[in-house]
Amino acid sequence: MNEINLDELKYPIGRFKPDEEFTAETIKLYIKEIEEAPAALREALDGLNDSQLDTPYRPGGWTIRQVVHHLPDSHMNSYIRFKLALTENDPEIKPYNDADWAKLHDTFNTPVMVSVDLFDALQHRWAMLLKGMSKDDFKKRFFHPERGLVPLDRTVALYAWHGKHHIAHITSLRKRMGW
Repeated sequence: MNEINLDELKYPIGRFKPDEEFTAETIKLYIKEIEEAPAALREALDGLNDSQLDTPYRPGGWTIRQVVHHLPDSHMNSYIRFKLALTENDPEIKPYNDADWAKLHDTFNTPVMVSVDLFDALQHRWAMLLKGMSKDDFKKRFFHPERGLVPLDRTVALYAWHGKHHIAHITSLRKRMGW
């Protein structure tokens, strides 16, 4: 497999490209995408069996099962970072190693629908928080030890993309496999 194909498998919707400027309209779009992600995930998983769930979406990549459990893990961390940034002045957050989290016991022993339900509830709760934020709130930041100060407007855009990115891993694999 050549490098271009591997990159396409890694980034089926393309790499994240943040907006130059965030407007009220783009923020509303991102919130809508966050709200719609659980339904898209449910649809992407519909009818898959355990063998299919244990199929990597690309050579050397996570299985669909790992991707599903990763979504609420990652979005939960981001949701908490939003709450910290909204209640503290540029709080330093703790990064986590998502690759190591994807290898933990719960990833392989929890039914995927548990994480889908968690993702659904989390996205709903996060969207409610986002809808109550002011323009100034979206300028608030947290300090990431590896990335520096990260504004919330950029982060909401990233996580709207992130959900679509991982759901596309599932849907593109289904398409390639004829599932």
